[in-house]
Amino acid sequence: MFIKKILCTLVAIFLSGCGQPDQDWNSYGQDLSNQRFSRITQINKNNVKDLEVAWQIQTGVRATFQATPIVHKGIMYVSLPFNDVIALDAKTGNEVWRYQHELNPNWKLCCGPSNRGVAIQGKQLFFGTVDARLISLNIKTGEKIWDINVVKNSVKTESISVLSQSDLNSEKQISGGTGVGISMAPVVYNGKVIVGITGVGYGLHIEEEGTDAPLGAVVGVSGKYGRSGFLAAYDMHSGQKVWQFNTIPDTGWEGDFNNFIEDGLTLNRDIYHEKASLEKYPYAAKYGGGSAWTTPAIDKETNTLFFGTGNPSPQMSSETRPGDNLYTVSIVALNAETGELKWHYQQVPHDIWGYDVASPPVLFYAYHNGKVIPAVAQASKTGWLYIINRETGALILKSEAFVPQSNLFAGASKEGTIIYPGILGGSNWSPISINSDLNLAFVSGIHAPIKYTLHEKNTENGPMEYTSSEPTNDPQWGLLSGIDLSTGEIQWEYKTPQPLVGGTLSTKGGLVFLGEGNGNFNAIDASTGDLLWQTTVNAGVNAPPITYMIDDEQYIAVVAGGNKIMGFSQGDYINVYKLPKPE
Repeated sequence: MFIKKILCTLVAIFLSGCGQPDQDWNSYGQDLSNQRFSRITQINKNNVKDLEVAWQIQTGVRATFQATPIVHKGIMYVSLPFNDVIALDAKTGNEVWRYQHELNPNWKLCCGPSNRGVAIQGKQLFFGTVDARLISLNIKTGEKIWDINVVKNSVKTESISVLSQSDLNSEKQISGGTGVGISMAPVVYNGKVIVGITGVGYGLHIEEEGTDAPLGAVVGVSGKYGRSGFLAAYDMHSGQKVWQFNTIPDTGWEGDFNNFIEDGLTLNRDIYHEKASLEKYPYAAKYGGGSAWTTPAIDKETNTLFFGTGNPSPQMSSETRPGDNLYTVSIVALNAETGELKWHYQQVPHDIWGYDVASPPVLFYAYHNGKVIPAVAQASKTGWLYIINRETGALILKSEAFVPQSNLFAGASKEGTIIYPGILGGSNWSPISINSDLNLAFVSGIHAPIKYTLHEKNTENGPMEYTSSEPTNDPQWGLLSGIDLSTGEIQWEYKTPQPLVGGTLSTKGGLVFLGEGNGNFNAIDASTGDLLWQTTVNAGVNAPPITYMIDDEQYIAVVAGGNKIMGFSQGDYINVYKLPKPE
């Protein structure tokens, strides 16, 4: 019996059901590569149809829920909306401890209540908050170890009063605007907790009536709103800052005035006018935006960190920020020990559409044109999967468009210009996953046409223009795409009735798991895109699933709390599934 157990342990990576060791989900992206690929095979294409609920709990906090649970040594750690944190027995769902966060009452929240997860290292747990704090808890008790403000002061944000009275949005309420918070799950590397701030180029968000009504419009208004973004590293034991990288450079944020993206598509910029107005706006970079929305990936061999940056500020209204607006809407590579810039790849210079680099970067080895190349992939809001040489920052390839594209990079107009993908994406913050055995990436896509309208308001200083973006009445849907990582070709697509927000999990069992805004939670055949299993939750499943193994049983876990911006039903569920025990 003893020898059998040893043999089972040695071959556990290849076999299922013979005493596999416990396998955790220790980081936001499963590991530092952010691949979200599990090699556990107990649940596979042959038996996934038999999945059943292992346990379900309601957290008591009903709001947009985007967290990736962390599972470590049998305990699940989940960050809730508004930054409560709970620890649960990962086999039963029984609560171990709960931390209740006290929001700074003087802080104006920019971007809603959602938080995308925690990080753990040793005896500590770390998370960022919507009121721009970084907190460490004791992993065993939930007691606070340290609590720091990553930004000490709130910032000026837009007001509904800046809109023209002829604009119907001027009579509505706002749900958020430019500000400072933290939504990403931190990552821990070599004793440092790394996290970035968000909301610094967010724009004015208009509320629609109804509890689960979708976002009405996003308005970009020129002015001195917000600040520059940053990504920073803090000593995990003391909370002291080790380094900070500002997403807006001290000098040269205007760049080279690039009017084209990589494959020659024009951005329709008036370069002459921009250069002529440079001296008129010397303060522009101070308010330049560039939020850091999602968790970085880290290459341990080269100590290189990769993360994406948000749109420039002011959002969509570009008159006061001539130039390329570096390093916004970019994939950025830093020295993970010092925070020094290695390279950046700007997807959309001088962005006026809200094309944040929002989905997390993923590290893998690309086989392209007969060569194996260390690469970083990122699913963009513009509708392409970018694959970049992670040593040089050079583009290897762009995939086929994984969502329909129309009028891309057209400017706003007074009658309204309809573009897709627009401000929602493409792919939004949803993390992709990779199955390296199949050489496929699995991307959650959004088809949601957006109308960009140019408005004019008379002020004491003369006419002022601003831009609004709002969904049209055209049909919307989602597309899960399996994309070949060597060629960029789409191998298959799975269409959903609503845009996909939340992200994917892939497994060596040949499966891709993802949720939908209507409450469906699905298992898809990773090779073909066929639906193999589906269940329904009483809230939108708009967060990334994970998997783990305890005592020879594989579990699939996902949180379900919908998404306010998309109008998906909100809730407070944590759902966990497993196969039935053999009779």
